[in-house]
Amino acid sequence: MAQVLADRRDIDFVLYEQLDMEQLTKTPVYKGMNRKLFDMMITEARNLAIKEILPTNADGDKIGVTFDNGEVLVPESFKKAFDLIREGDWTAMNEDPDLGGQGTPYLINFPTREYLWGGNYCLVNYATMGHGTGKMIEAFGSQKQKDLFLEKLYTAQWGGTMLLTEPEAGSDVGALTTTAVKNEDGTYSISGAKIFITNGEHQLTENIVHPVLARVEGAPEGTKGISIFIVPKYWVNEDGSMGDFNDVVCTGVEEKMGIHGSATCSLTLGGAGKCRGLLLGQECEGMKIMFHMMNDARLNVGFQAFTYASSAYLYACNYAKERIQGKDLTAGKNSPSVTIINHPDIRRMLTWMKAHVDGMRSFIYYTASLFDWMKAEPDSDQAQNRQDLIDFFIPLVKGYSAQRSFDVCVNAMQVYGGYGYTKEYPIEQLLRDCKITSIYEGTDGIQAMDLLGRKLQMRGGALFQAFANEVNSCITAALEVPELSAMADRLANALACLGETAQSLSKNLATPLIKTSFASAFPFMEATGDVIMAWMLLWRSNIAVKAQEKAKSKDKAYYSGVIKTAEFFIYNVLPVALGKMDAMNEGNGAAIEIPDDCFGG
Repeated sequence: MAQVLADRRDIDFVLYEQLDMEQLTKTPVYKGMNRKLFDMMITEARNLAIKEILPTNADGDKIGVTFDNGEVLVPESFKKAFDLIREGDWTAMNEDPDLGGQGTPYLINFPTREYLWGGNYCLVNYATMGHGTGKMIEAFGSQKQKDLFLEKLYTAQWGGTMLLTEPEAGSDVGALTTTAVKNEDGTYSISGAKIFITNGEHQLTENIVHPVLARVEGAPEGTKGISIFIVPKYWVNEDGSMGDFNDVVCTGVEEKMGIHGSATCSLTLGGAGKCRGLLLGQECEGMKIMFHMMNDARLNVGFQAFTYASSAYLYACNYAKERIQGKDLTAGKNSPSVTIINHPDIRRMLTWMKAHVDGMRSFIYYTASLFDWMKAEPDSDQAQNRQDLIDFFIPLVKGYSAQRSFDVCVNAMQVYGGYGYTKEYPIEQLLRDCKITSIYEGTDGIQAMDLLGRKLQMRGGALFQAFANEVNSCITAALEVPELSAMADRLANALACLGETAQSLSKNLATPLIKTSFASAFPFMEATGDVIMAWMLLWRSNIAVKAQEKAKSKDKAYYSGVIKTAEFFIYNVLPVALGKMDAMNEGNGAAIEIPDDCFGG
């Protein structure tokens, strides 16, 4: 049977052969868990996704959400699947069982969500987005706030959002105008308008909890004066029951290029003067609290992008094995037509897609595993190194994965040819849906600026060095393997060039060339991501070469594919990254120097 949505064999390889996830179960935090449990969870997620969630995806796209007099309705088919997601406890698996979770490693979220999100991201997100809201309250809320909100958010009895963006304050959050006025009872009266609010209004949950960024009267201007408030759609009484409507009114939903099943709302707070909120943390701590949760949010967006790529690649691969068209180039004129997977250009595109999908899976899972090891061994001498890696990786997981996943969808459409451009096949929806991931939670350009302007500079360059050390360990191991030594040499050269480029760009940040340097931030992010893909693929090959010796016949082809995929990437894609590095090191300033009038318009 053809693989759909995600490659289970590759998931198992990454979890158990590359990352050795079973080692986590030997730590006190995850004691009592085992591979049998993890495998069962992945299998059940796959069954639920394919049987119940995937069939709703077309409705999400074709029917979408409808807005009527302040209410947002999702397609009818969403409701049964939503209830099954809740009943199956899929909404916050890694949280405390006392709060509705299962206490599993964070890492296990990713293979299960490859299937669940791959089936219909928009639907599943209604059930899982409250998890992020809950994590903010768990980290910064009072005990009373935790008692009122956490379990209901983690179990998706209530939904959650994040209210940051305003019409005149997009990425420039400090320009927001939403206000908060303290009341005698300790609550705050909230007044303002927010836009682009994912899941801001819907009827799938009985309540929706909105974390809202606002400025308390008299607070400083800019980001320093921003606070964050818990603003439920329906007020929550002291005993946990729901009270009156809290004057959070949906004024419309966006008509979008993709993710039509996701309610992207405009909300007015306090239009009738009756919106109240609870302060989360302390006044003027809003940005600190928001950024505390940003790693998880940006990791999830990069992973969302990846799920589209994984699905698109498998659809294209299966189609190429079935679609008969054209003759084999080496066969005679009268030879029968062949499946298109025999054509060189199709094979090139499929291998390109496979390299990126496999590499991104390893990269994202590896990043997630670092969170688990931080939790399992908080006092380890590896703790700082792991945190450095997480901080360095997050803008790359988000920005690079969003870019390359969209490219995978583009290539998948090309494999289908004209059929890929039609709604008869799923690729055009995947391509449209994927595009949002390069925009929200900070555009990919913002991720690139974060990588260059902050992450390279943090702790005197320690983050980049932690990353380089990990790559060098992989290279050292591969140099001992005859089949891999040439690839290892090429990766070593690319890593050295990347280090030189990082130094060159960083040096210019303190000079009049700062704008020219930031004009290279995006290509630097791409080049760094390409080096990471080469590292991940070589790491996988180190394992595959050894595993081949004792592999069963059915696994030999898989391991051979791992090695050939790395070879393709390192010989055909990595050289392009070297060219980008050459261009960055030239430091050409044309994009900065060109006069505004030259752009026309």
